[in-house]
Amino acid sequence: MDIVMDAGALNAFLKAEFPQIGDSYSIDHVSQDGLVARLSVNDGHLRPGGTISGPSMFALADLAVYCAVLSRIGPVGLAVTTNASIDFMRKPVAGRDLLAECRLLKLGRVLAVADVLIRSQDEPAPVARSSMTYSIPPRG
Repeated sequence: MDIVMDAGALNAFLKAEFPQIGDSYSIDHVSQDGLVARLSVNDGHLRPGGTISGPSMFALADLAVYCAVLSRIGPVGLAVTTNASIDFMRKPVAGRDLLAECRLLKLGRVLAVADVLIRSQDEPAPVARSSMTYSIPPRG
């Protein structure tokens, strides 16, 4: 399926429809396989001990899959998560943004399935891995 929303269109959609995320979450790049989403880490994403919180990493993975789906079907705001799992594998590097590489595995009429690898910027080893399924609302 062709790309119908690029990174600029997705970022504009997020800013308009989800102003509560501010400038923390954004889309860096959209490709035929998926996309790369970014968490610009600030103090609000940290847990005691100075590491990035699990909920912040989960939100990044969820946003990456949501935007990967929208990049193919257009601005369908009511697409929703129906299943999610996440494995936290190592502590993120302090003071670095997190990048989520999302790969769409299946995009059907009703369901989309994707995998996400989250890494600290400029680090090869993933800090988390997620698998998610999204429900796509019927058209019309």
